Amino acid sequence: MKVAVMGAGAIGCFYGGLLARAGASVTLVGRAQHVEAIRARGLLLEMGGERHSVPVEGAVTADGVAGADLVLFCVKSGDTEQVGREMAPHLRPDAVILCLQNGVDNAERLAAVLGRPVVPVAVYVATEMAGPGHVRHHGRGELLIGPTGKDEEILALFAAAGISARVSEDAIGALWGKLVVNCAYNALSALTGLPYGRMIRAPGVEAAMRDVVAECGAIAKASGVALPEGILDAVLGLAASMPAQFSSTAQDLRRGRPTEIDHLNGFVVARGEALGIPTPVNRLLQTLVRAAETAKEG
Repeated sequence: MKVAVMGAGAIGCFYGGLLARAGASVTLVGRAQHVEAIRARGLLLEMGGERHSVPVEGAVTADGVAGADLVLFCVKSGDTEQVGREMAPHLRPDAVILCLQNGVDNAERLAAVLGRPVVPVAVYVATEMAGPGHVRHHGRGELLIGPTGKDEEILALFAAAGISARVSEDAIGALWGKLVVNCAYNALSALTGLPYGRMIRAPGVEAAMRDVVAECGAIAKASGVALPEGILDAVLGLAASMPAQFSSTAQDLRRGRPTEIDHLNGFVVARGEALGIPTPVNRLLQTLVRAAETAKEG
């Protein structure tokens, strides 16, 4: 099975690298600096205290998905429609498209642009780009995938690469659960500049996280979504399993790149406005991250 990764940042490089290391034909479509490094010495995959140089194809334009049987769509949420339009002419008619993005509505938005099904995927992994063409794994790595029509083949492909994956009819519900986690951690990690383990011990942080979860829960309930049971315990317990992880929002701010805050806490705020439900803590976090982005631009 030929695989293309559209948006080869930390998430895309991690899963693409594992698949390539297991023998799959993989093309990573990403930024020029990463692709140049990958072409020169392979993808540097750092995990479990070891480094692996993985031979893999690289491309900087959307035609890199041409001929792929499976496309892992991993671009930033704000780029979904634009990249979808660029990618559309190059897709095989029978290609399976897995959406590995943050947020709960990206698969739906991408499907609207492409005019074809897109499979939502909940991703549970801690990774970062440690340099050009260099991805570092900090923990976990499970995937929860919506039905694809080729479930057995795709699960076998992931299993051969050591990727824990399962298919679920409730992938959207899982994405809502992940949204709550991201809303609780991403902005706070970015604004404090702390990894999860230290962040959650700072005075007042756990209380703020509880407020975020409560607001998200009210929005989910009003939207007809049942969050996973024990979501608050899961949120508060995550820091212990990923103590050294900085959120993707923190990584974006550090590199001076646009964040996905409008598709995380901002999504909750917008949905709250539509439903008439106040979300003051999520609104504050969104506002502060936006302000930090502006400061970086200046």
